[in-house]
Amino acid sequence: MHLDLTEAQALVQQTAHDYAARHLAPAAAELDRTERFPSETLRALAELGLMGVNVPAELGGAEAGAVAYALAMIEIARGCAATAVTMAVTNMVGEVIARFGSDAQRRRHVPRLTSGEYAAGAFALTEPGAGSDPGAMRTQATRVAEGFRLDGEKQWITSGAHAGVMVVWARTATPAELPGSRGISCFLVEAGTPGLTIGKAEDKMGIRGSNTVALSFDGCVVPETALLGELHSGFKIAMMALDGGRIGIAAQAIGIATAALDESAAYARERRQFDRPIAEFQAIQWMIADSRTELDAARLLCLRAASRKEAGLSFSQEASMAKLFATEAAGRVCDRNVQIHGGYGFVRDFPAERHLRDVRVTRIYEGTSEIQRSVIARGLLR
Repeated sequence: MHLDLTEAQALVQQTAHDYAARHLAPAAAELDRTERFPSETLRALAELGLMGVNVPAELGGAEAGAVAYALAMIEIARGCAATAVTMAVTNMVGEVIARFGSDAQRRRHVPRLTSGEYAAGAFALTEPGAGSDPGAMRTQATRVAEGFRLDGEKQWITSGAHAGVMVVWARTATPAELPGSRGISCFLVEAGTPGLTIGKAEDKMGIRGSNTVALSFDGCVVPETALLGELHSGFKIAMMALDGGRIGIAAQAIGIATAALDESAAYARERRQFDRPIAEFQAIQWMIADSRTELDAARLLCLRAASRKEAGLSFSQEASMAKLFATEAAGRVCDRNVQIHGGYGFVRDFPAERHLRDVRVTRIYEGTSEIQRSVIARGLLR
C-alpha cells in the first residue's frame, strides 16, 4: 500500500470534496428534515463520475479504482451521509453487474447507472426473517416458460423506490435439495416489472434523505436473461459484493465522523466558559485528540482494504476489520461531538445530533459489527 495518492486518486478526492462542501453540506439538514430523495444531486454526482468510480471506462465508469472510491465516499459522506449511502449502493450494483453480468447485461444496465439515467441501483438481499443469516432466505425463483417467477419479500432496501435496476437474490432450489446458502441465485429486476410492489418508505432514525423500503414479489416474472451469474451461485456474488460494500460503509462512517470532528474543534475554539475557550480545557483536548487518532487509524484500515482489493489480493478480513473499527470509532467521535457541544449538541440547530443519528446505522448494514467479528475470527482460526 502506498500512502501517497496518485494524481488520479487525488483528483477524484478533490472533486468529491469540492462538490460536497458546495452542494451537499448546505442541503444536508433540509434532506434530513424533509426526507426528500436528492435526484438532481445524484445526477450531478453521476456527471462527475462518482456513480461508477471503480467501474470500467467502457461502461461509462471512471475506472479510478477502489482506493479512489473510498476517498470519494469519505468526502461525500462528510457533506451528507444520506447522499453517500445512495452513492455507495449504486456503485456496488454497478460493480456487481460489471463483474458478473453477461455482455448484454453489462451494456444494458451499467452505463445507465454511471450516467445517472437510472436514479440509483438497489441491492435486495435482506428479508424480514433473513438478515445476518441469508441462508434463511425464503424468496423463491421458480422456472416458468417465460424465465423465472419471483415470489417473496425483501426488507430494508436502499433506494428501492427509485432504483432503475435491482440485484435480487432468491432460492432456485429448496433447502432440502441444497441446504443453507446453497441453491440461491441472483437476478436483475428492472423497475416497473409486473408483480413487483414497492412498500412504504421507512421512518428512520438517521440517513433520512436515503430512501429505504420493503419490496414484494408476487408472481414477478423475469426472463431467463435476468439471471446474473450461474444458477445456484448467487450467494458467492452476494459475499463478494458485501466485501467491497464494507469498504464503502467504513469510508462513509469516516466521512460522517470527520465532519463531526471538524465541528468539535471549531465549536471548542469559539465556545467560552470560565472566561476562556473550552478548547483550553484538558477534558476537551483529550476528546479531540482521541477522535483524531481513531479516525486516522480507521482511514488507514479502510485504505489498506481498498488497496488490496485494487491489487487483486484477498481483502475480506481487511474489509471486515476496516468496517468494524471505522464504524465503532465513528460512533465514539460523533458521541464526543455532542458532548463537546453540551446542550446545543442535543438540538437540531447544530448538526451534531444528526451526525450521531446518521452514523449509528453503519454498525448494522452491510453486516453488523458482530458479523464482522465472526469473519475476522474465522479467518484467524481457520
